[in-house]
Parts: sequence; C-alpha cells; structure tokens
Amino acid sequence: MTPGSAAVEFRIDRRSGVATYLQIVQQTKQALRLGVLEPGDRLPTAREVVEATAINPNTVLKAYRELEREGLVEARRGLGTFVRRTLGTLGTLGGAADATAADAPLRTELADWARRARAAGLEKDDVGALFTAVLDSTYKGDEER
Repeated sequence: MTPGSAAVEFRIDRRSGVATYLQIVQQTKQALRLGVLEPGDRLPTAREVVEATAINPNTVLKAYRELEREGLVEARRGLGTFVRRTLGTLGTLGGAADATAADAPLRTELADWARRARAAGLEKDDVGALFTAVLDSTYKGDEER
C-alpha cells in the first residue's frame, strides 16, 4: 500500500445474487462506518481490485462512480479515488474513536453473541453466513428505496 492508502480488500460473492458493483459499494460503505476508511484514504485502484478479485475493471469503475455520485469519494485524475467523508456515527462524531465509543454497547452484545456461537460449535464461516442471513432479512427491501 502507498501512503494514504487504506487496507481495504473487497470480497466478491458470485452466488449472493447481489450485483458485483453493489457488493463493492456496500463493502466500501461498511469500511467507512467501521472507521477502516477515513477521509483522505485512497481506495484500491481498479487494477488492484481486478487482480485481487478477477472481476471486470468496468465493474470497479461503476462502483466507484456510484460512490462518487453519493459524495463519499472523489476521483483525482492520475492519483486515484479518495474518501471524501464517512458514514453513520463516524459522519456525526469526531472520528473512529468516537464511533467506537458510540457503538460499544452493540459491539459488546455482538461479541458476546459470536462467543456463544463459537461455543455452540459454529465455524467462523457459519457465523458469517448466519449473521448475513439475519442482516439481509432485517434490511429486506431497503436496497430498493
């Protein structure tokens, strides 16, 4: 990574039924919410994403254009795509530390749940799949708005 670059890696699930570019958009937004990405960070180049995920470069560019349209990132000719602002609690508070403090009760509850799932014998992938299924069910229809 170069200075100012964030360590964000996109994971593409070809069986999810979610368009690939939307997976990149959603994962970027999640990284913004969690403080993994902050204003000034450079997103991976389209070439880096293509090398890591074997997707079409136009798909990456479509995702980045959508993020730019939403005002979250900005393309700087010859330099890359950079984060302009954050989301959620990070957007209204002072930064990642404040967001962590604001999210602490939920984070603690989620950590407790993950420990119980592990104690019950679920593997990491099983826990992720279960969480994703519940999350998708909870937010069903939100993507259409």
